[in-house]
Amino acid sequence: MMTRDAASAMLGMVVEHGEPGRAVVSMRVREDMLNGFAITHGGLVFALADTAFAIACNEDGRVTVAAGADITFLSSTRAGQTLTATALRRALRGRSGLYDVTVVDETGEVVAEFRGRSVTTDRPVMIPAG
Repeated sequence: MMTRDAASAMLGMVVEHGEPGRAVVSMRVREDMLNGFAITHGGLVFALADTAFAIACNEDGRVTVAAGADITFLSSTRAGQTLTATALRRALRGRSGLYDVTVVDETGEVVAEFRGRSVTTDRPVMIPAG
C-alpha cells in the first residue's frame, strides 16, 4: 500500500514500524505545511494520523478503508518539528475495526489524538509487479 501512496510520500512521511494492528509513522514539519498562523495545518496532522491508521488496519490480503475518523488537537507545532503518529488496534469484530492514534512531537508531548473506524472490503490488495 505505501509503495503507491504518493500523498504520504509527498509529505515526507516515514514508516518507522508496521505490523498488524500497530504502526508508527513520522513526518518532519516543513514551512510549506504551515497555515496562516504559522502553525502546522491541522489537515496535515490528520493526514499523518490517518496514514498510521491505514497501515495498522490493513493487516491481511483484503483492502481495508476508513469508515470514519475524528481528531482532537491538543497542542500546536511549527516548522522544524518532527511529529510521530502511533496507531493501535482497540477492537476488531468481523469487518469492523477501531483504532486509536496518538500524535506526539519530538519531545514526546501529545499534540493530537485520533480515532479511526475501519471496514474491511472483499477486494484483494493488488501488489504491483516488479
